[in-house]
Amino acid sequence: MVEPSNQQLSISRQCQILDLNRSTYYYRPKPIKPEDLELMRTIDELYLQNPSSGSRSIRRQLRRQGQKVNRKRVQRLMRLMGIEAVYPKPRTSRPHPQHRVYPYLLRDRTIDQPNQVWAADITYIPMARGFMYLVAIMDWHSRKILSWRISNTMEPAFCIDALEEALSHYGAPDTFNTDQGAQFTSNAFTQVLKDNQVSISMDGRGRCQDNIFIERLWWTLKHQYIYLHSFDTGKALRRGLAGWIKYYNQERGHSSLDDRTPDEVYYDFPHPFSEAA
Repeated sequence: MVEPSNQQLSISRQCQILDLNRSTYYYRPKPIKPEDLELMRTIDELYLQNPSSGSRSIRRQLRRQGQKVNRKRVQRLMRLMGIEAVYPKPRTSRPHPQHRVYPYLLRDRTIDQPNQVWAADITYIPMARGFMYLVAIMDWHSRKILSWRISNTMEPAFCIDALEEALSHYGAPDTFNTDQGAQFTSNAFTQVLKDNQVSISMDGRGRCQDNIFIERLWWTLKHQYIYLHSFDTGKALRRGLAGWIKYYNQERGHSSLDDRTPDEVYYDFPHPFSEAA
């Protein structure tokens, strides 16, 4: 999103507008050892099975698998992946100390129409020689993935891109729910919601159940696709995700949706096997 050739706005000013640290713009990630990448993939699988696992628990599980690894290494890799112990929210759930945190607005609320509530979350995606972060925006009623982006940093810009794409394609929801991560509490992100008259809702600290549908999406995506493939480049990952998300929206029925797909529910198409179809 930063345009070095822009003659009217300096790189510093562009970074300020995007809530992007200037050091992040110039940062070039160091290569990660193949053995660390393999271990990170295993940690991700263990964490997804039991998100309340901390570094001690994961180290014990790794040792039961025959991998002798010390806790400090597990902690370091978990920090790099953006996940933390005890409560099943990624490190992105830690708000920036200068950002406002909004109350949770969805308790006991009936959600029975598209665009009543959207939700967003970020997850770690392992690759053959590295990793990326994926943000997705979902309609709660239909489970439809409205937009998504991948990034090699945790800065807010890729989340804002996904939000603006969803708004441009589907209009604005009544309420937008996220965790308390710095990307979602950033002034740049919340201002887009305010400009579109969207109510802002944020999960309680450590309450993954507040955003349960998108947490289930991560489990499905990783177990049914990501862990079964190897991606060498960001381009290959982006292409693969595009195909899987199209399948998820258009072809994969959900038992909780009476076996309809997210698109069928979002656009109010009849069940393909009903008499009205």
